[in-house]
Amino acid sequence: MGWGILAIGFCIGSFLNVAIHRIPRGLSVNDPKRSFCPSCKATLPWWQNLPVLTWVVQRGKCRHCQQPISVRYLLVEVLTGGLFFAAWSVLPMGGAILSMMMLIILVTISFIDGEHQVIPIIWTTAGVVIAALGSLFCSDLLNLLKGIRWYSGWIGLRESGLGWLAGFGGLYCVVLLGKLIWGTKKRSFTEAITWKLQEGFGESEQLHWVIDGEGYSWDDLFFRPTDELVIHGHGFQVDGQRAPGKEVRIRRDDFSIGERKWSIAKLKSLAGKATEVSIPREAMGMGDPHLLGMIGAFLGWASVIYVVFASSIFAIVAAVVARVGFGRPLPFGPFLSLAAVTWVFGGWQLWEAYFNFVIGKR
Repeated sequence: MGWGILAIGFCIGSFLNVAIHRIPRGLSVNDPKRSFCPSCKATLPWWQNLPVLTWVVQRGKCRHCQQPISVRYLLVEVLTGGLFFAAWSVLPMGGAILSMMMLIILVTISFIDGEHQVIPIIWTTAGVVIAALGSLFCSDLLNLLKGIRWYSGWIGLRESGLGWLAGFGGLYCVVLLGKLIWGTKKRSFTEAITWKLQEGFGESEQLHWVIDGEGYSWDDLFFRPTDELVIHGHGFQVDGQRAPGKEVRIRRDDFSIGERKWSIAKLKSLAGKATEVSIPREAMGMGDPHLLGMIGAFLGWASVIYVVFASSIFAIVAAVVARVGFGRPLPFGPFLSLAAVTWVFGGWQLWEAYFNFVIGKR
């Protein structure tokens, strides 16, 4: 049975690769139904889309255009299969099935966040619903930590809800605090720098504000309705027409120059030169509280403390040893996911041993 679970994990990992590639680009995971090469867009028949085997046999290249296919495709399939096998091996059946649902979401979110710095909240919301429904019938994941015992049914649902509240509420407070402390980044230039609004930047198709070769996505700039990008400068042009003024104030849905105001939705182009800018920013994206809330809903409130602590350690190690995050924002979602996985596969035992040690010292 274990080998069958491994094979199922490989197949699900293959589907997750589709989701990881398409979701950030605004593409449907069902249309087109067949997978295609990211480079030449050639549709792949089933025998060129066998999990793990195809990538190995074709040596990580497309059979049609011979362009390299990212090792990420192999990694996601092997990782998903391995995690499924481990969950089936160490957890009771109910807990294993529920953990597999959580692992599917964690793997998908981790790779999307790692590549695009965005967490699809619709996936975390679906995870919370699954965790809540699962808690009504199976409390294996909620009961991992010894000494804390509750049961399925309404009590399990209550504990799942408390886990979500601890995860989402706790990290949301961090987001708000970060907004107060690091909410605005100011830059001044000795010479005026050209800037513009641009549809798509890098691999993201979202609207971006681009200045000095650096792109800021709309979601990152305007986290809340009150966020505002302020640009001091000259040479402002709206839809190719000169717009006199010394300051542009851009919000999510509109912008203004002096007393005049325009809608972003009806805008064709906006550009100018900047001498000073005030850029809204976040210490942490809003997707992270949603992700930790989902983890808490699956694993209970006690896991949230461990996940926050362990994910911070993982992030520090990655930043110092592998230099992840140097020169660009550090995606935190993969580290939250990694900490949640370690909790399921023994982290709760380390946590319990630590507290027993501390209590024994008193």
